[in-house]
Amino acid sequence: MKALPFQIPKPTKDSLIYQEDLEYVFYDKFHQHQEIQLSYIKEGRGTLIIGDSVSDYQKGDVIVIGSNLPHVFKSDDSLQVKSHMLTLFFTKNGFGTQFFDTEELSEVQSFFRKAENGFKVVSNKKQLASIFLSLNKQSKLERFIAFLEILHLLAKAKKQALSSYVYEKHYTADEGKRMQDIMNYTISHYHQEISITIIASVANMTKNAFCKYFKKRTNKTYIQFLNELRIENACKLLLNRKEMPISTIAYECGFENLSNFNRKFKLIKKKTPSQYRARY
Repeated sequence: MKALPFQIPKPTKDSLIYQEDLEYVFYDKFHQHQEIQLSYIKEGRGTLIIGDSVSDYQKGDVIVIGSNLPHVFKSDDSLQVKSHMLTLFFTKNGFGTQFFDTEELSEVQSFFRKAENGFKVVSNKKQLASIFLSLNKQSKLERFIAFLEILHLLAKAKKQALSSYVYEKHYTADEGKRMQDIMNYTISHYHQEISITIIASVANMTKNAFCKYFKKRTNKTYIQFLNELRIENACKLLLNRKEMPISTIAYECGFENLSNFNRKFKLIKKKTPSQYRARY
């Protein structure tokens, strides 16, 4: 099975697919699929790479990923419990090309605009969680009604955008494999030194070709992306390992010195590591 593009398994006639993932780690390949993804994290935490951005996910999050938006959930493998995610997959035209254009569903149009770049829900989370938790025991008709209620709540909810830029919507299999290799290597080795020479070799490209390739598809340099991934993992250590000195966290996340870590952290998070730890 190719990671990019990725096919969601579904019965032939179903327009709405319900999926429950209960594993120690979620599917951890950088991938994309035609279906819009609505996910509730019942248990687990980790790093989410979506489009051009790096963020975290944790228990209780509701996350929306737009059609063909490349992403990967990197579960925190230090957890001793299984990660658990409840998901609905659908396409906008899956219920008919004009279904969502009717006057009765005009309130959910804003959802589709925001979904293009993906978002994390900030409000209405308890109501959404309650509906997601009921999906498993529902009939297909009841699940469809619940789905419409989820869309209604998502359209009204406050949102945190997850991606600001996606160069193209469809990867070829070869390009998908290349981007998957780049992301998988970065996720696995971010705590070590990764030079442009090394990552270009992973992509089987020259340094100059790789830099142009990555920038064109993410609108940022590889070093920017790598620093964001390192800082996101540093944030988790700051909160979950409160006894760990900040200098140790810096080295654990791949920074060679504390001053560079502090500078990059403040640039990305708009506060120092100590301020971030104290606030959250």
